[in-house]
Amino acid sequence: MFAAGVGEVMSDRGGADPAVAVQFAESRGGGCTVAVLAGGIDCGYPAGHVGLLKRIATSGAVVSEYPPGVPPARHRFLQRHRLLAAISRSTVVIEAGRRSGARHAARLVAELGRPVLAVPGPVSSAVSAGCHRLIQDGTARLVVSVDDVIAVIDESEGTTPIRRRLSRRMWPAEASARSDGGPHLALPR
Repeated sequence: MFAAGVGEVMSDRGGADPAVAVQFAESRGGGCTVAVLAGGIDCGYPAGHVGLLKRIATSGAVVSEYPPGVPPARHRFLQRHRLLAAISRSTVVIEAGRRSGARHAARLVAELGRPVLAVPGPVSSAVSAGCHRLIQDGTARLVVSVDDVIAVIDESEGTTPIRRRLSRRMWPAEASARSDGGPHLALPR
């Protein structure tokens, strides 16, 4: 998808291996990775992802609605889904349990009128149950390939197909400091 100029937005909990996603983004070019945190941008979580978040900040963006120094907390993970939903053109749920943050984020995206897509998995897998429920209740469209995802984005935006558009950066090179409690960004220099 990065070769097609589509970026990725990911939470700091990770789910699938975020390091692999970032490596893929860096190798393909055309898109950027945005990490949305449930605490201040200086409070990487989990601790093992601090280096990864620094890497994302050099070529993408690390975003939080909390000021520096605010540690992640359970309730902030659900609140953070508003940002995930707001900055995403569409959402692809790859794995989700029956009761999961991914399903919560997907519902918020759907409420904004943006496409929600889900990848089905084995019916015996607990981490596929949420995807199956999203598809079954009509919240998400079933997708099985990158081409499916790109087609849905093009259809929803009514634009020239992504594969024919020139890549463009998703974020400005500089961001002003926020003292009003708005989102905090770590952007490439």
